[in-house]
Amino acid sequence: MNEKYIPLNFLPLGKKAKVKALHFEGAIRRRMLDLGLISDTEVEALQKSPSGDPVAYHIRGAVIALRSEEASRILVEAL
Repeated sequence: MNEKYIPLNFLPLGKKAKVKALHFEGAIRRRMLDLGLISDTEVEALQKSPSGDPVAYHIRGAVIALRSEEASRILVEAL
């Protein structure tokens, strides 16, 4: 794995990154692709829920909440 890539759940709030890899299979992979999480898509971490999980991300003009478990399987390159 390239050391400049980090799991999406490690992206600090207010920072942007580009999607580099998805580590999902089957229906959940299709769901992530349908949400717009494809290679080189820009993602911004917006805010955490009061409990800290899920986190809201700005992806292709939409705000999408992802659980830490899901976000940990998405590798991004910080901008």
